[in-house]
Amino acid sequence: MTSKTLRIESGESTRRSYGGALPASHGPVISGEGINFSFGQGELQKQILFDVQLEIQPGEIVLLTGPSGSGKTTLLTLIAGLRTLQEGRLNVLGHSLCQAPQQNLLDLRRKIGFIFQAHNLLPYLTALQNVQVMFDLQPHVSPAEGRDRAVAMLKDVGLGDRLNYHVSRLSGGQRQRVAIARALVGGPQLVLADEPTAALDSVSGREVVNILQRLAREQGRPILMVTHDARVLDIADRVLEMQDGRLQTNTVRTERPSAHQSATAASALST
Repeated sequence: MTSKTLRIESGESTRRSYGGALPASHGPVISGEGINFSFGQGELQKQILFDVQLEIQPGEIVLLTGPSGSGKTTLLTLIAGLRTLQEGRLNVLGHSLCQAPQQNLLDLRRKIGFIFQAHNLLPYLTALQNVQVMFDLQPHVSPAEGRDRAVAMLKDVGLGDRLNYHVSRLSGGQRQRVAIARALVGGPQLVLADEPTAALDSVSGREVVNILQRLAREQGRPILMVTHDARVLDIADRVLEMQDGRLQTNTVRTERPSAHQSATAASALST
């Protein structure tokens, strides 16, 4: 496979389970209302989120857009259990995050694949080792099984020939694919991605979102992605816009844009 082509498999290989099937769901995987969040204390306190309400359904791909500083990443980290919910109601994968104890938050994080903009890979490890490290948190997975699953996942994202390369030798797009493999190898029930294409060129960025789209469509994993990249709008079921800490409900759409609309939006974003 060339660096410009992403392999989209079909048949049983694409239905491979990396951590078990999703549990039967009869409601949204994310549900929140009245979410408020502030940084700082006293006179230095600054409110970031204002009365946020949202729902994400199983298998949905939802993009969260908006200008820098509008609160997108703060909301994403609250959903991931990486910050403490201050006010409101937020349920994620059956976990209530209102005054949740740390153990509940830890249990939730184990069900989520988080993809960071800056990769957050360990530079002194190989691509394979960076993915295998996820199984250090899962003692029920043997080292041999963990290695097999890591190899299979890296092959699925097109890095079968880079297993033993240290990440310092990989391109930006390849590093982001390692980060995706690491996030997905444990079979997460929810994928959260924070600007996964921000540092990538158009070809590498397209490869990244194709991988994520395949996950949602073939394994039923919901994805919530923060992005400024209008070039990826066509993968979304819905686009939510955040302005000044508030979700704008009138920007939700149910139809994917045409290729011409995506190109026009990308052109406008770059001007």
